[in-house]
Amino acid sequence: MNLVDDATGRTLSMFAKEETTEAAMRLLKMWIEKYGIPTALYVDRKNVYVPDAKVEEEARQEGREHYTQFGRACAGLGIKVIKAYSPQAKGRVERSHAVYQDRLVKELRLLEINSIEEANELLTGGFADDLNRKFAVEARESADFHRNSNGYDLDAIFCIEEERSLSEDWIVRYNNSYYQLDRKSRTPPTVRSVKIRHYLNGEMHISYRNQESTYVSLDQLPPRESKKSETPGVRKPRHKPGPNHPWR
Repeated sequence: MNLVDDATGRTLSMFAKEETTEAAMRLLKMWIEKYGIPTALYVDRKNVYVPDAKVEEEARQEGREHYTQFGRACAGLGIKVIKAYSPQAKGRVERSHAVYQDRLVKELRLLEINSIEEANELLTGGFADDLNRKFAVEARESADFHRNSNGYDLDAIFCIEEERSLSEDWIVRYNNSYYQLDRKSRTPPTVRSVKIRHYLNGEMHISYRNQESTYVSLDQLPPRESKKSETPGVRKPRHKPGPNHPWR
């Protein structure tokens, strides 16, 4: 995974098993923590970054925006996502890839590094900074359009965010597990949905009506409470409709 500044050629990269939403978020978060929030990102048309064209068109006809998880995070930071429509349009980043494929491969071989974790330690430990010192150039203009990230909760922005239904017992199901929310009242919830945020560090946060709620994990879904008869041990007789009842 590789990010390249279009103005200077400055680069930042990391290894991941696949080009996933989580990997893309981790890399962009690294960039922001080091350089600030960029104005725009020039990306491939993969569904990690932008929604399928058909889904996007349907959303547009309904008068709403549809984002991928990565796109939602960018929108929350005010980053414009620009789609590339040809390989040639991304020539700068492809040339950067060639530098990594030459110099980095040799460095990994010399150091006998053969795992993702060790390779990322090499990249963040000075290899990428050395590349930038050798190959980055001065921007044509002195103004830097990166914005300071102070005031943003990057952990809460770079997460997988989903909505889930909330039961009358204040229980929500997520990833085949059940979670009991702290009850706000003895009555069923007035709003029957919650927002779940799964952070990159593995933490899970549940919000009800835009306020974070505490919760406990349940081993299994508790049985529904049955209505008890007025007299213990005595069953109420079933109601039998009369002969003139509309049901007949």
